[in-house]
Amino acid sequence: MIPATLEQLEQVRKECRTMVRKRATASAGTTLVPLPGTDVLADVGMLMQLLPAINNKFGLSQKQLDGMDPETKSMIYGFVMSIGSKVIGRMVTKELVVQVLKRVGVRVATKSVAKFVPLAGQGLAAALSFTAMRYVGNKHVDDCYEVVKRMLEQREQIPGEPAPSALQEASTDAKSEEKADTHDEADRTAVVESKDK
Repeated sequence: MIPATLEQLEQVRKECRTMVRKRATASAGTTLVPLPGTDVLADVGMLMQLLPAINNKFGLSQKQLDGMDPETKSMIYGFVMSIGSKVIGRMVTKELVVQVLKRVGVRVATKSVAKFVPLAGQGLAAALSFTAMRYVGNKHVDDCYEVVKRMLEQREQIPGEPAPSALQEASTDAKSEEKADTHDEADRTAVVESKDK
């Protein structure tokens, strides 16, 4: 379910950043395995779980978008295209994750080489792994946040769907008008009664 307010959206972003930090820490731990490529495979596996989980938290998974009305879905895909995300609203496959990792390819390659340098190399590889995983995860969180934020802002501007503050003002104005009409009616009745006497 897409967050309905900016407060809910902020809460979802905090929860997702916590998930990213946990996965990034786990990614750093995989660099301690001295076999070539195991850390990259672990990163791919973690991202194949993390990215869909983030989509799901924001209400932007492929399944969730398929259940939306065409107008809302079209609006969301327009926002997704404008920010250039390849992950929002799509099924996250191994190939897609590899494409995402290619964006941070220098860090991944450096991490793989660095862990074979004695002592300091493993620490450097762990730091690079943590940084790369956190970068990819937080970038996706920020992209999802931006899409939902734009959608919430767009909904407030749609004619016929006034913002909640506008609804409150309208109901206050209506109540004021009702009171004024009641007082006018009472004044007219009093005038008519005094003329009859």
